[in-house]
Amino acid sequence: MPTTGTFPAFPAFPAFPAAADAPAEALPGAEVRYGTVLLPDQLRPGQLPRPRGPLSAFVTDALRRPASSDLGPAPPPADDVLCGEDGALALYCLYELHYRGFAGVDERWEWAPSLLTLRHRLEEELEDLVRREAETVPMPACDPRAGDCIPAALRAVIAGPSGPSVSAYLAEQGSLEQFREFAILRSPLQLKEADPHSWAIPRLTGPAKAALVEIQADEYGNGTARDVHQNLFGVTMLGLGLDAGYGAYLDRVPGAALASVNLASFFGLHRRLRGALVGHLAVFEMTSVEPMAAYGAALRRHGLPAGARHFFSVHVVADAHHQTLAAEALAGNLVRGEPQLGADVLLGARAIMAVEGRWSARVLAAWRDGRSALLPSAGPPDEAPPDEAPPDADRSDADQSDDFPRE
Repeated sequence: MPTTGTFPAFPAFPAFPAAADAPAEALPGAEVRYGTVLLPDQLRPGQLPRPRGPLSAFVTDALRRPASSDLGPAPPPADDVLCGEDGALALYCLYELHYRGFAGVDERWEWAPSLLTLRHRLEEELEDLVRREAETVPMPACDPRAGDCIPAALRAVIAGPSGPSVSAYLAEQGSLEQFREFAILRSPLQLKEADPHSWAIPRLTGPAKAALVEIQADEYGNGTARDVHQNLFGVTMLGLGLDAGYGAYLDRVPGAALASVNLASFFGLHRRLRGALVGHLAVFEMTSVEPMAAYGAALRRHGLPAGARHFFSVHVVADAHHQTLAAEALAGNLVRGEPQLGADVLLGARAIMAVEGRWSARVLAAWRDGRSALLPSAGPPDEAPPDEAPPDADRSDADQSDDFPRE
């Protein structure tokens, strides 16, 4: 197994000017402008990924067949379904059937009983792991059934112990290659930004629903294709010299990063977990402004033009408003109307803090060891030497990162 990671397929960038106001023709991504809209070929479903173990091989093999096929019993995953490679990828593939799907896959698989039964089995394990992860984040001292207390409780969750920040690292010392890795790692989530949370719209009512629709309308560009946040992230990828195609880098994204996408999909696809989905979204909105500014500063330091940075600039402005809207009007009003959902709101908030903390710790550990945080072009991820524990083993609260905005 490789012990170092490289970008053998990526073109090298030219040397960068030191000044952010250097001539545009000397800058990487100089051709990227605000107003760029991804092409239809970039928006189409991606290819099925390479399997990473017996269960993901079973799922991807099934999806190459007609939906009427008899699959037989599925093998157990080679690892856990939250942050493992085989389990997380298998679950990601099953969830993706409810989004854009995969190129060439029979769309009837979305509601095929055989795969729904498998997903249900995996989700039972996933929910147990998610609840255990959430327990690593301190529960705020409040009555979760009191809607007036929920905004302060969410702030307390966010203010808990945290560790080194990916955004601060990239702003202060990260290389451009590491920023490209960051963009690749976040691409499965950002290129479907807002979609998992939109599952909550038909499940909410009254003021909470209105607040969610206001947030989501901004995420979808208020009806303007160039301003859809998914599109803006794709434009940033183009500015970084990356492929902005949907699912283009799925084979390079490790399970710890897929966990962030799967968590949102899990909450979103279950009506009973609508409270957790709201708590999940609230944390994203409430922890966005400073990290997004740092990511923008990192790209400015590397000389990328405004068009390539626009995704981050937009979030600094929008989320200054969204953070209050999500805490007060969305989460607070949801619990005022349905007090029994308060505990789930805090579950979703604590779960995303824990899952993102695990992801951040792994990424920073790889970079500080001089390794890539991506999966190699073929095969399993870089590993710590056999005599060392993996970076997140016996993770304490202090290992969590303090920036979690992935919008």
